[in-house]
Amino acid sequence: MSDQTPEATSPEDVEKHQYDVVVIGAGGSGLRAAIAAHEAGAKVAVVCKSLLGKAHTVMAEGGAAAALGNLWPDDSWQVHFRDTMRGGKMLNNWRMAQLHAQEAPERVLELEDWGALFDRTKDGLISQRDFGGHRYARLAHVGDRTGLEMIRTLQQRTVQLGIDVFMECTITDLMRSDGKIAGAFGYWRESGSFIAFEAPAIVLATGGIGKSFKVTSNSWEYTGDGHAMALRAGAKLINMEFVQFHPTGMVWPPSVKGLLVTESVRGDGGILKNSEGKRFMFDYIPEYFKDETADNEEEADRWYEDKKNNRRPPELLPRDEVARAINSEIKAGRGSEHGGVYLDIASRRSPEFIHKRLPSMYHQFKELADVDITAEPMEIGPTCHYVMGGVEVDPDTEMSGVEGLYSVGECSGGMHGSNRLGGNSLSDLLVFGKRAGDAAAAYVSGLGGVRPTLSETDLKSAEELALSPFDRSGEGSENPYTIQQDLQQVMNDLVGIIRTREELAQSLGEIEKLKERAEHLEVSGDREYNPGWHLAIDLRNMLLVSECIAKAALEREESRGGHTRDDHPGFDEKWGTLNIALSLNAAGDGVDLATQPLPVMPDELATFFEGDH
Repeated sequence: MSDQTPEATSPEDVEKHQYDVVVIGAGGSGLRAAIAAHEAGAKVAVVCKSLLGKAHTVMAEGGAAAALGNLWPDDSWQVHFRDTMRGGKMLNNWRMAQLHAQEAPERVLELEDWGALFDRTKDGLISQRDFGGHRYARLAHVGDRTGLEMIRTLQQRTVQLGIDVFMECTITDLMRSDGKIAGAFGYWRESGSFIAFEAPAIVLATGGIGKSFKVTSNSWEYTGDGHAMALRAGAKLINMEFVQFHPTGMVWPPSVKGLLVTESVRGDGGILKNSEGKRFMFDYIPEYFKDETADNEEEADRWYEDKKNNRRPPELLPRDEVARAINSEIKAGRGSEHGGVYLDIASRRSPEFIHKRLPSMYHQFKELADVDITAEPMEIGPTCHYVMGGVEVDPDTEMSGVEGLYSVGECSGGMHGSNRLGGNSLSDLLVFGKRAGDAAAAYVSGLGGVRPTLSETDLKSAEELALSPFDRSGEGSENPYTIQQDLQQVMNDLVGIIRTREELAQSLGEIEKLKERAEHLEVSGDREYNPGWHLAIDLRNMLLVSECIAKAALEREESRGGHTRDDHPGFDEKWGTLNIALSLNAAGDGVDLATQPLPVMPDELATFFEGDH
């Protein structure tokens, strides 16, 4: 520890800015919200923890799901809506799923108008590919780097419009006045100096929670910041028990364990095999999907020739089903050399096809694992990828229960229910990013110039809390890296793909111990270039969000989507109509839990599901 504790600056020394709308996060949903708010006349800023363009939207390689009907004219928003609801095991907010399915085509075409270069059909239309859980091939794509093209397009438009961007700037707290949003407080990561934004509307677009888990596709930014800040500001979180473990992450070498392997590999014909060479997914088709899933190789292979009339391959079941199947094979001792299973496209497609359709995957495996996917199978295994849970919002405006606070993308809950279909994330970002930006600008306009103001007392408190890790020393001090490592192990071992009451209860006890240890976090050095200090601040969010996941998972005594209870297999009718909502407790040091009924779907939409199991 340095000889001198960095002193808190006085509130007058905090760098201050005033905007109408501040968007926290510069992924697809954040940039789309910023563009919409700007075009609606608001003064907008985008604040991002990392660099502009380094967003997890880039990881969404396969495509954006939208019922354009370019390959299959029978596709429609109604079919897309049904697929999304069934993929989420009917726990989705029906209105969000409806709006998403209806508006996704327009948002994708709008992206094309702004310069996105999609792959084309022979007729010159936007090409669409297959993904798990989708009845028709409907993912508009750019090879296997669609998210990158989306970010490039949105980023270019953001800069072109002159929207202010604050890069490498972390927001630590949301500020309120009389229960309404007044702004946000944070710090510059390079210098450690503090910054405050006065704004009556905040759009959270901070992404997910993956860095609470040991094996994840998420990078360092994904520490649940938006989830935790929303909780502390008075909003509710829903669906937090539902964590998506993407079926296919790299398992070797250790330096890249968890790195995503796009679902496009399976969408373009790749199959899953165990160490005995068996194509095992035929053994794991759930009753819920038996009517539309092929149960033999011949029928499965016909799907790629005539998708309209044949049942889809079992490798294209929703992600939760595939991840559980892979996990079962590994646990049964039929895993690969490095603890995964094999994903084989080399025996199914020509090298030319793979180079054209999956160029990023080819280079990823060649450079990082010295594996040529045109000649040999990939070793893959489940990796923590996405959280379906997030801030409870109004489906039309994305406003939370706190006036002036909006949430979009992965830190918003409701749209995906208990499981997200691949490809729905990119179109989700576009649809609800635009809606949130429009609504936030309209909200500010409706204030008529009467804006909440930042409290100097609140700013001072936020500073002192941010600097507290520098002010601890002596016996019992804790290292932030050790606490994060211990938290990741707890979540991996006790709150992973397969859960039990005993293990979940144990995890909550371990998280409480970690919260107590975090009270003694100590960081050394000063505020410039200090990653240990940054992690100490992030841990406050990670511990709170991890408690939400474990507590909700313990409460839901059934298996559904991204939540599997070994002691409660299968659906429970009681839980099929309930959300678990979490809020900050009165003491501010933990979460309270309550169940609430799902919004009731109108009859004209409910008819789409008649005859379902």
